[in-house]
Amino acid sequence: QVQLVESGGGLVQAGGSLRLSCAASGRSFAAHPMGWFRQAPGKDLEFVAAINWRGEYTDYADSVKGRFTIPRDHAKNTLYLQMSSLKPDDTAVYYCAADVNQKPGTSTFRSEYEYWGQGTQVIVSS
Repeated sequence: QVQLVESGGGLVQAGGSLRLSCAASGRSFAAHPMGWFRQAPGKDLEFVAAINWRGEYTDYADSVKGRFTIPRDHAKNTLYLQMSSLKPDDTAVYYCAADVNQKPGTSTFRSEYEYWGQGTQVIVSS
């Protein structure tokens, strides 16, 4: 059974940092693009960041550029989202996702992803 399990969410003050983790099990996604999305209360799911299989290409939403990074560890089959300079607008449930299609680039649209985690809540207080 393939699973993506996020962890690392929590309550943090504005300006603080958090690192989210996404541990994959059931299969390796080392050869696949992966990404993070988020959904704030009352809003649609939105793209946050993506990384290609080798980790050489990344894409970020304009709202998080310069503040978030998306490293991955193939040996641990784990994806991360390093978040810094957090703002109240970053409050959301964060989901990791994996694209089963092997390709050289990143995947930035939710329709490209087949596997999703259950989400982890991030709350940024002002």
